[in-house]
Amino acid sequence: MGWTRRKPMEAMMPSHEGQRLARTLSWPHLLALGVGAIVGTGILTLIGVGADRAGPAVLLSFAIAGAICACAALAYAELSTMMPAAGSAYSYSYVVLGEGIAWIVGWSLILEYSLVVSTVAVGWSGYAAPLLTSAGFPDLLTRGPELGGLVNAPAIFIIAVVAGLLMLGTHESARLNSLLVVIKIATLSLFVAIALPAFDAQNLQPFMPFGFAKSMAPDGVERGVMAAAAIIFFAFYGFDAISTAAEEAKNPDRDLAIGIVGSLVACTLIYVLVAAAAVGAMPFTRFAGSPEPLALILREMGQGQVARIVAIAAVIALPTVLLGFLYGQSRIFLVMARDGFLPQRLALISRRGTPARITAVTALLVAIIAGLLPIDEIAALANAGTLIAFTAVGACLLILRRRMPDMRRPFRTPAGWLVGLGAIGGCAYLFISLPAKTILACLLWNAIGLAVYFLYGRRRAALNAG
Repeated sequence: MGWTRRKPMEAMMPSHEGQRLARTLSWPHLLALGVGAIVGTGILTLIGVGADRAGPAVLLSFAIAGAICACAALAYAELSTMMPAAGSAYSYSYVVLGEGIAWIVGWSLILEYSLVVSTVAVGWSGYAAPLLTSAGFPDLLTRGPELGGLVNAPAIFIIAVVAGLLMLGTHESARLNSLLVVIKIATLSLFVAIALPAFDAQNLQPFMPFGFAKSMAPDGVERGVMAAAAIIFFAFYGFDAISTAAEEAKNPDRDLAIGIVGSLVACTLIYVLVAAAAVGAMPFTRFAGSPEPLALILREMGQGQVARIVAIAAVIALPTVLLGFLYGQSRIFLVMARDGFLPQRLALISRRGTPARITAVTALLVAIIAGLLPIDEIAALANAGTLIAFTAVGACLLILRRRMPDMRRPFRTPAGWLVGLGAIGGCAYLFISLPAKTILACLLWNAIGLAVYFLYGRRRAALNAG
């Protein structure tokens, strides 16, 4: 019974006043939240990784990943305006697909958000650590135990700062996020303005040296356009964090659709321009696999000063990714607490209208991961968790179109069946295009999740009281 029971749609919004979030966000805030979460380490580093796996056809990899995300984004836009409650794909799945699938989706989202926040925090620490050690900060406190240190204190620090902003007030943190997003976009525009005029079509030949489908290369690396797309997908998601802001949007009927679709469209255009400028300015073999491909390209072009500006701006703007994903994870945990899967006292809202308790718990969890655990090799798991959630959202869209065709839809995505099938099929293809060890690790994570559900979650569900 518990596995298949569905949460009534009218029960999505909290009935207790102390659990309601303050509506303080308008569409510019949501648009900036999405762009801030999407544009981060992905575009700064994954062009090199993608070029290593697909060659110049990394442009096609970006287009494919963007198209699949566009289907998912349109599905999110329709569902979030129909059910404007926090919780994102987890909440939609609970209403449409049932408690068991919702648990798997929520468990997958925990994987996605925790790994993204922790990975970005460690990446930010990598930029900040040289500055700190040159000022006398102990080197052992800038690395986790797996790298010979004691604890990654800068990573813990930046998580604490972002969590403090979120607890201070959603509107205040959204305003700061908007400013940092402007800096980030200006930096990428500077790169395009310098690199694009050096575009040479000869650098695109051969265009698809490793083929289209995923295949194992002699060096043991899986290559091809789809292998690159499965990795590059990391650079696109983040717009789903906007759907977790549904309860805090001033006008959810309008603002959520603008934020979700608008942020993805803007970021896709930015990514395609940056990728075209990168592969056109230099043969891909010279920056493939580089941890800082944009800065490398600028230095090779004799623009060392601009390369330093790009690096500094990246350090300043990376916390927007932390803010977007930490925000989203805390809201998903909030709804899971309301549903009884976490202690319900964590769902209480502070006098400032923010879920301060659950935000603090979320920050503590990701700070432990970022400060102590080895995460580099498991960060790709975030893609697997996201693909599961996006597939569920596509399925929810199609099922509700069939089950409730006349229900009010403030935003009705065009070609709904095509969009839903595109999200499901595209995400499934990207999932099987992930490295084999990533797929196995994801299956293991979900096996653990199922054990937790049957041993703990099912009997604690709030629906039991009903």
